[in-house]
Amino acid sequence: MNHLEPAAGLKLALFTDGASRGNPGLAGAGIQILDQEGRELLAASKFLGRCTNNEAEYQALIFGLREARRLGGGEVAVSLDSELIVHQLSGRYRVKNERLKPLFVQARAELAGFARHTVRHVPRAQNRRADQMANQGIDDRGKEPDDSRGPAAGQTGLFRDNAV
Repeated sequence: MNHLEPAAGLKLALFTDGASRGNPGLAGAGIQILDQEGRELLAASKFLGRCTNNEAEYQALIFGLREARRLGGGEVAVSLDSELIVHQLSGRYRVKNERLKPLFVQARAELAGFARHTVRHVPRAQNRRADQMANQGIDDRGKEPDDSRGPAAGQTGLFRDNAV
């Protein structure tokens, strides 16, 4: 496991969501990263293959934390609509599921790479963009990214007007 040194840098807001159609079923991860002024820096999706919704939630979180670091984030405020993941990360709930344990450890290690971080639960309505991207990850499975559509169409890229 990589132990990351906390980074100094941008203060970012990260919204993540995982989706699984069938639970377990085909799954996707979606993220949205905003700067301090609330401008969208990145919206991205990723196809995850077959997994449960909770596994997809953790994978989306890990994906988002890595992208936040890549963008130069030193502090991150994470918002997600999975109460289970939030309570597991806070220590309120134990991680009992054997398949979630390594994802939990990985997520904690990624969080430790930030100088400061917060993780909070938000209602699904406040996580719409990440949810949209997670579903796009499933819908776009097996498709090659179309560069002419730009990152707004999915995959991992910076938005044209708000690039850092």
